[in-house]
Amino acid sequence: MRDPWRPAMRLALDEAERAVRGGDVPVGAVVLAPDGTAVLAAAHNEREAVGDPTAHAEVLAVRRAAARLGEWRLSGCTLVVTLEPCTMCAGAIQQSRVDRVVYGARDEKAGAVGSLWDLVRDRRLNHRPEVIEGVLADECARLLTEFFRNR
Repeated sequence: MRDPWRPAMRLALDEAERAVRGGDVPVGAVVLAPDGTAVLAAAHNEREAVGDPTAHAEVLAVRRAAARLGEWRLSGCTLVVTLEPCTMCAGAIQQSRVDRVVYGARDEKAGAVGSLWDLVRDRRLNHRPEVIEGVLADECARLLTEFFRNR
């Protein structure tokens, strides 16, 4: 069966490779419109490039998608990201009302969407997006492993 999220994850992987060229950890993200195919925004880690600790791919993609839609609620949208989001990004996801998070590689050290923590599906919160993990996980993990091996 064909995975419907693979094309979007390939775009996120392209973004992650852009991060490497800027000296950043290779994480890329895209936000899909409610139709599931149109890309509203794409981003990659830019912490080193802009000197901003909040310039994670997910936060930048969510900001850009909200700007494009002209509102902060991303209801119906899907965030596709190469690495499991951290606590900061999980908070941005929850606050933006994204309906779905699709990620590639798990982050056992800082992941907040199922591995170390599961902030986005905490029953105490008023919004809990669907989570789909493991899309192109090996490719996503390989990019990260190569980056850190070369450092």
